[in-house]
Amino acid sequence: MNETNEHPYAPVIEAAGGLLWRSTPSGREIAIIHRPHYDDWTLPKGKRDRGESWQETAERELREETGYEVRLTSFAGSIAYTVKGVAKVVLFWNMALKNDGEFRENSEVDILIWLPVEAALKKMTYILEIALLQSNST
Repeated sequence: MNETNEHPYAPVIEAAGGLLWRSTPSGREIAIIHRPHYDDWTLPKGKRDRGESWQETAERELREETGYEVRLTSFAGSIAYTVKGVAKVVLFWNMALKNDGEFRENSEVDILIWLPVEAALKKMTYILEIALLQSNST
């Protein structure tokens, strides 16, 4: 530690999220969200709060961004990138709906859509998330 009690290493942004799946008569669908602030189509995710586990973060972020109560089914993988020069690591879980919720527009997310994997892959913005979805869609 240095004199200001800061960690001697560069900061890392820690975040978690989910691949939220549902089954329909026409097949499996994935939820993707639109964030107007970034004008992107992405998987639900967000930063960890102090003292929160990665899994708790993933569940909270899904609840906040989608309106659904979820349960984690398996670890989906991780992605890493930089935001304004700061490393960011995001852990993702495959998730299922706990109950019938309903999306409500909020301050971060204005649209949630359910799509078959192939359609979601064409609509999503970020290549790292596209690769993650591809690796979890088989």
